[in-house]
Amino acid sequence: MRAVVQRVISASCMIEEGIVGAINRGLLVFLGIGRDDDESDILYIVDKVTNLRIFEDDKHKMNLSVKDIKGEILIVSQFTLFGDVRKGRRPSFDSAMPPIDAERLYTKAIQMFKDTGIKTETGRFREMMRISLVNDGPVTILLDSKRLF
Repeated sequence: MRAVVQRVISASCMIEEGIVGAINRGLLVFLGIGRDDDESDILYIVDKVTNLRIFEDDKHKMNLSVKDIKGEILIVSQFTLFGDVRKGRRPSFDSAMPPIDAERLYTKAIQMFKDTGIKTETGRFREMMRISLVNDGPVTILLDSKRLF
């Protein structure tokens, strides 16, 4: 499982019908699910994201988590995080989990984020989405549950 985590002042997700998820200060999390991912990968990502100390304390040092600041989380599914462009110029998505199985894990991940008590909003799985954000810093962190980076 892969996540791109961005510290934001605000973020929202829009589909054709309008805004489906929006947050104030917190984290925008783009979440990609790999072919071999399971619940242990979700646990790793949820723990890392909710405990990342990337918010500044009163001494301007990154020392606080989204929990500490009572921030919010917006989760957006993004299978393209598993796009492989090492050969050619067109991405291969062979290592992404098929949509039916990925949706099950995505739904479980959302529930696990909500179970932390952090306000959690979402995009819509398998929808064309427009994401708006005001990045804070900017601060962007890459996570991989297999610890590839």
